[in-house]
Amino acid sequence: MQNTLSKPDENGSHSEQYSRENSYRSALMSLTVLFFMWGFITSLNDILIPYLKALFDLTYTQAMLVQFCFFGAYFVVSIPAGYLCKKLGYQGGIVTGLAIAAVGGLMFYPAASEISYALFLTALFVLASGITILQVAANPYVTALGSEVTASGRLTMTQAFNSLGTTIAPFFGGLLLFGAASSELAIPSSQAVKLPYLLLASALLLLSFIFFKLQLPSIRAHSQVQSEASRPIISHPKLILGAVGIFLYVGAEVSIGSFLINFFIDPRIGGMSERVAANLIAYYWGGAMLGRFLGASVMQFVPARVCLVACSVMAMLLIFCSMQLSGQLAIYSILAVGFFNSIMFPTIFSLALSGLKGLTGQGSGLLCLAIVGGAIVPMLQGMIADKFGLQPSFWVPLLCYLFIAFYGLKGAIMPSWTRSNTHNSTQDHS
Repeated sequence: MQNTLSKPDENGSHSEQYSRENSYRSALMSLTVLFFMWGFITSLNDILIPYLKALFDLTYTQAMLVQFCFFGAYFVVSIPAGYLCKKLGYQGGIVTGLAIAAVGGLMFYPAASEISYALFLTALFVLASGITILQVAANPYVTALGSEVTASGRLTMTQAFNSLGTTIAPFFGGLLLFGAASSELAIPSSQAVKLPYLLLASALLLLSFIFFKLQLPSIRAHSQVQSEASRPIISHPKLILGAVGIFLYVGAEVSIGSFLINFFIDPRIGGMSERVAANLIAYYWGGAMLGRFLGASVMQFVPARVCLVACSVMAMLLIFCSMQLSGQLAIYSILAVGFFNSIMFPTIFSLALSGLKGLTGQGSGLLCLAIVGGAIVPMLQGMIADKFGLQPSFWVPLLCYLFIAFYGLKGAIMPSWTRSNTHNSTQDHS
């Protein structure tokens, strides 16, 4: 009788596990669309910057206000977004983020009609606010949809679709914004900005409705009150250092992408037209996409920390080469950095969140807050470019990758500070 009773329980358990894994797989497939969309939107900034620079006759520093307003939204919105996702859940946060991003896309129409740089920056801030809420909700959701051991690989795979969006966007933006340009720079018109961002707003509204209707699995582990949640965030140095790593990584990646068109059209480097340069940006982001697909497989066998160190060292070497060389070699060197950027964000993110348990939501909010590096680092490089020239300004992202290498070597394995550790330390000193 005991065997007869235990067998259905075992089968029931297997059936429940299979159903859960199936729902997780379906949810991950749905989430890849979100990663694609915010990658697409973020990469459009690389086309928008030189376009607005020519339209409003801006300096490099003034043009970098595009990234400052876009990524500054992460600093302003991440903490409120964390509370919002805690109240509405991951799915509610995703729906809200998509709707707000759509509003930002619609705001480009009046900005283009008024030909106002301030309105363009405001629209970018609202658009980025929605993307911030998406990031705060979607990144920890992906890490929760399966084993913590495979979280880095899983987040890397979904981030690969983010890179697919960043790869396609330069062709889309270059065609619509620089499509009329010949080898000489055509006089830009603000009206050309209306169509791409109205299309984006429509797509975002449609996605918001779809995700409102979807039946996504509810993840409770991160919302449960656990003993870990009573410990302050400051007691987890790998999280704090991970936040610094995210700040510097996003800053370096965005800064490089923001200067690529100006780098390629420089007579000492490529001397090419804006349209051709815009198309080349796709190889920078395409390299990241390829690297993420490969990285997701490699990290099944190679520790994530080792991959992180190797990629950051290669990025430093390539940037140094692009600073010292000219012509095709300088172009190929800086484009290749995209490939080694590939696994950095998801790897730093998942390493920083590992073991946080009840603090995962709060930790995710802190890491998304650190994405503000995309606002600060490009501004810093812009100021250096205005003062010392474009090529010397690439020392800024190079030094960012130096810290990321340190995080992979040491920062990601630092133990948490606990009361017991402090107590033992006090006893040792006494």
